Amino acid sequence: MSAIGGLLPPLLSTLDRVEWVQRHLFPPLAPQLVEELAPRIELVAEPLAALERADWPDDLKFMRERLVDVGRRTLDLIAAFVEASGPRRAPIDLYRALRRFAPLQEALYPLAPLFEAVSRWFLEPARRDDHELVARLRAGALRDDGPKVGVRHGANDRDTRGGFSLYVPESWDGTTAMPLIVALHGGSGHGRDFLWTWLRDARTRGVLVLSPTARGQTWSIMGGEDVDGPALRQMVDFVKENYPVDHSRVLLTGMSDGATYTFFHGLQADTPFTHLAPACGILHPVPLAYGLPHARDRRIYLVHGALDWMFPVQSAHIGRDALVAAGARVVYRELDDLSHVYPRDENPRILDWLMGSTSPE
Repeated sequence: MSAIGGLLPPLLSTLDRVEWVQRHLFPPLAPQLVEELAPRIELVAEPLAALERADWPDDLKFMRERLVDVGRRTLDLIAAFVEASGPRRAPIDLYRALRRFAPLQEALYPLAPLFEAVSRWFLEPARRDDHELVARLRAGALRDDGPKVGVRHGANDRDTRGGFSLYVPESWDGTTAMPLIVALHGGSGHGRDFLWTWLRDARTRGVLVLSPTARGQTWSIMGGEDVDGPALRQMVDFVKENYPVDHSRVLLTGMSDGATYTFFHGLQADTPFTHLAPACGILHPVPLAYGLPHARDRRIYLVHGALDWMFPVQSAHIGRDALVAAGARVVYRELDDLSHVYPRDENPRILDWLMGSTSPE
């Protein structure tokens, strides 16, 4: 066990830096971001090698094998990011390297009930010292009876389209109604990966997360038939049929193309969503052209980055002004250091807004 104690602190702190780099990814800053990650290779490699050499009882080897796997994935991610920063590489390669982060988190998460340090890492940083919450999550994850909790997938392997991933908080008591977040990935993304954008905050707050995968390579925003809308409603209905949902707090959110589809679907007359939180996307031209007839009094939390290179921030200003003119209740957050990436550190503010406990500045 001492080998695990030697690996977990540098591994988890390295994952914190990976998350920081992912949040601040802006291709012109790649050399500085590499400086943040490259030294971490040595910090992880030595204790990882010690864990690989350690002799473990047969009934505990699965823990060592899982940690070794996560450690190797972490080193591979950093090496891929460093390589992608080379002068002959395209900026998209930086994003591809960081796509390894979601599967890595999925591999680590089953160890949360077994190691407090891992469980605390999967909480909002401000709540990592909440001993009572950690104990409740562990008890919920390890109980044999009661409701089905944790991460579940519905026809959502990474080589498939049109399925969904679902997170049910381990702390749920089996009866209390929970808010529901429906989180939409960006273009060419996948719901199984985008789930991890929200899991930590949902685990901390006791919130359901539904993360669908578009039927095509992106959502139905390119014209033609809206093939994603009916499926999305069916997924929401499935969750409502199987879990008690707080119908006053059903949030649709998304990144990039997922944000644009959040506008497109969420501003329809028959939407099941009470709140919208698009990030780093644009207001779809179809609802914009028709004057946004269903936007009045809609609660919308709009996030955009001043450094966004795909959808310049002026496009967010156009969308914000049109929504305000149509009578929507808009919170607009423009982040000076945000490029075209999802701002995970904004999730606590969004959840405070969803729950009505604060008014974001």
